[in-house]
Amino acid sequence: MPNIETIIDYIKQFLCYGDEKAAARIGYTADESLWPTFAVVIVPNGHLGKDLVYPSMKSLKPHLCESTAKREHKTSIIEEDIIYNTFFFISRAEELLNPKRDEHGRFLAAHSILGKHNNLQIPLVDEYSRLVCKLIDLPLPKKGYNHIYLTHDIDVLTQYRHLRGALGGLYRGEYKKVLAAWHDINNDPVYTFPWLINEDKTVKDAEQIYFVKQTNGKGYDYPQYCLNGKDWKHTEQLLLNAGAHLGLHSGYHGALPQSPYTLHRSHYLKCSIDKMAQLEKAGITDDFTMGFADKAGFRLQTTRAVRWINPITMQLTNITLHPLTVMDCTLSNTNYMHLDEEEAFYYCQQLFDRVRMHHGELVLLWHNSILTNDNYHRRLYPKILSIIND
Repeated sequence: MPNIETIIDYIKQFLCYGDEKAAARIGYTADESLWPTFAVVIVPNGHLGKDLVYPSMKSLKPHLCESTAKREHKTSIIEEDIIYNTFFFISRAEELLNPKRDEHGRFLAAHSILGKHNNLQIPLVDEYSRLVCKLIDLPLPKKGYNHIYLTHDIDVLTQYRHLRGALGGLYRGEYKKVLAAWHDINNDPVYTFPWLINEDKTVKDAEQIYFVKQTNGKGYDYPQYCLNGKDWKHTEQLLLNAGAHLGLHSGYHGALPQSPYTLHRSHYLKCSIDKMAQLEKAGITDDFTMGFADKAGFRLQTTRAVRWINPITMQLTNITLHPLTVMDCTLSNTNYMHLDEEEAFYYCQQLFDRVRMHHGELVLLWHNSILTNDNYHRRLYPKILSIIND
């Protein structure tokens, strides 16, 4: 059964950075006789747990300030329903209201109400937190990263050390490259794991996660490397020896295989309400999919990890969503942001500053297969790592 009060309590605590006592000072009621018993009152719009609607445009303005609230004696009244708005974004209820999807079935930044207004770089839910904390005189956390995740999706383990890849290389006349890769896996152009491990070690207190593809290898899931083969076994040991964690990289078509992993990210950043509901049943505790493929920004409108609320069942689940800050190909691909190296670095810097401001999680996604000499990411990645600990 839906438990709306549990959801309201969770959101109030989330807005107060987990402070239960501070959250108790926030009322969520239209009953004016109760207002004097709270330090802050948020007036409900009547839609939470009932009919879904888009938040009012007035409540979606960034940089909310104390003047947003009116004073009645010692109580601050917020007439815009920021509890509902928070639910709307962290549950991804918007994706129930808007049926638009791209050719891969993904909900894009271009489809989002905030993406249309170019507000994805300012996490509104964290702005709500700052407003509430100011009104109840709750100190904000110190600026800085709450956690740093350097994540890598292993879409392709090697380029030439499987039959189709080798034949393709030979067909293109890349004989020396194919032979070198077959002689030593470290010569394969997409086998950049030793380099990645060394680069990631330069970031203090960062957690490394590699998401392992487990698919049928067909279509957009090609190629599927053999998880019982010597190349993967060698790589797995290399990553574990480096202190990295492993997670499941589920397939393009959404099926969730049996997996020993509790961390998860969907291939192509494909996710849906239905798939999210499957994750909990599959034993997934932490999901790292929550970013838009076409534009880097804050899909959940927060920089902080948050428990997913199923907007259909209205249940607070046990799955923690980790907001993806930026993905490599989002910056560079011609069908996404198509930034040059300098623009990409500057854009990352802006996002990092937002994460630090709100004491959020920094979650980066760079693929091992993109770190070749064919693009700027081999130069960009070390540059953005260097500014994390500045």
